[in-house]
Amino acid sequence: MDNSFWIETTNKTNYPKLEKDTNVDVCIVGGGIVSAITAYLLMDSGLSICVLEKDRVCTGVTANTTAKITSQHDLFYDYLANNFDLDFAKQYLNSNEEAISLIKSIIEKENIDCDFEMQDSYVFTTSKQEAKKIKSEVEVVNKLGLNAEYLTKIPLPVKNILAAIKFPNQAQFHSRKYVLGLFDIVSKKGVKIYENSKVVNINHNSDNYTVSTDSATVTAKYVVMATHYPIKNFPGFYFLKMYQSKSYAIAVDTKEELFPGMYINSWDPVISFRTVPYNNSRLLIVVGSSHKTGATDVNIVDSFKNLENYIRNIYPNMDVKYRWSTEDCISLDKVPYIGEFSNLYKNMYIATGFKKWGMTLSHVAGKIIADKILGNENEYSKIYTATRLQPIKNIKEFGNILKQSTYSLVINKTKKALNSLDDISNGNGGIIEYNNDKIGVYKDDSGKIYAVKPICKHLGCELSWNNLEKTWDCPCHGSRYDYMGNIITEPTKQNLDIIEL
Repeated sequence: MDNSFWIETTNKTNYPKLEKDTNVDVCIVGGGIVSAITAYLLMDSGLSICVLEKDRVCTGVTANTTAKITSQHDLFYDYLANNFDLDFAKQYLNSNEEAISLIKSIIEKENIDCDFEMQDSYVFTTSKQEAKKIKSEVEVVNKLGLNAEYLTKIPLPVKNILAAIKFPNQAQFHSRKYVLGLFDIVSKKGVKIYENSKVVNINHNSDNYTVSTDSATVTAKYVVMATHYPIKNFPGFYFLKMYQSKSYAIAVDTKEELFPGMYINSWDPVISFRTVPYNNSRLLIVVGSSHKTGATDVNIVDSFKNLENYIRNIYPNMDVKYRWSTEDCISLDKVPYIGEFSNLYKNMYIATGFKKWGMTLSHVAGKIIADKILGNENEYSKIYTATRLQPIKNIKEFGNILKQSTYSLVINKTKKALNSLDDISNGNGGIIEYNNDKIGVYKDDSGKIYAVKPICKHLGCELSWNNLEKTWDCPCHGSRYDYMGNIITEPTKQNLDIIEL
């Protein structure tokens, strides 16, 4: 049950590992949706292309999404109009609307079986204050040229809904079926896909890049970093420009007929709803319980339980079939970073900071990056410029990032651990004091001890223990490790040091 619906309902892949040094024109690092669409858009260009994935393709964020294909990214366009301008907001909207059309056209052209369905999308609220924000959002969106509707009744069976904004002609699909379909197409066109090929370093050498994995190297003119969170720290400094947020999802059999459309409420606690075909019926996918990765001020253990209790109030006989979690990168100004990785690194590109809306934004990114590699103009590239240096829009969050980094890098390390080994019960973990040193310990249900040095290999922040998923999480930049110290999520590139007690 503790695995993504998208993973459990698709086959495992079996692409080879990179075993020998190779030369290509384009090396794409990462095996998710950005990688797949970028390779697809370049496959007929005559360029040689390879994809490097540290695990199996499409088992990361893309395989743990809600898979909504929409330009409705919460209540966002009023924010864009006020913090940038109407033209900026219109470009953002148009780029995402074009992404929906691109996805639809690819699925139809390539005949990809991925449960694609056109759906209306809604943001709703039960708050009077939020209802005013929804009215403002409708006004702005209609100025931008999309026919959004202000509603007081919607098909979702949630009590006390006061207002909603409806975006027509949006969509949803099975994200992993779609991405695996793309990878199958591009591999037949000559794109080399390598799994279990973890990139450990990227070096710039005159006009080329050397991308080193744990077993071989790739020399390429162009590098696309499609790793969700950038695995290269400098000179991009993206770890200072965004943070990671963790969310939880359940797929439930409600035992009742379900509603059309896709939904998300406008304020905390944010909960998202959509349905999906399943065994001649439909499951309800519910996502929420969000918090910053590595947070210690929330009760993480209750994350799934809170979702289940919420849905059980609506569907008392519901049965949980799947549950999973995911991470999302959020930039300080809430706009993704797409384009050149750095002004100092020609021909290296990045796509990150999708703020929980990666299905459309991945296609915006793939199109921008493919156009840059091919030398084509892209009318939307300027609003997503990854190297932008305009004033930080979210001063509060920037301060939180610096505060958390200072706390985890310096202050927390000097504090004495509160626990000893005897304080950790079976099935639990935490940081203990052992021989005047801090050790990260997990005891499994039988009492077997797994001990690591609880310092993130990315930039040295002290890790926090996640007792729900039995992982070590970094509160600074979102790296995650399993209880044995193995990498789960970037930006870290190294496993934790193992401690023998």
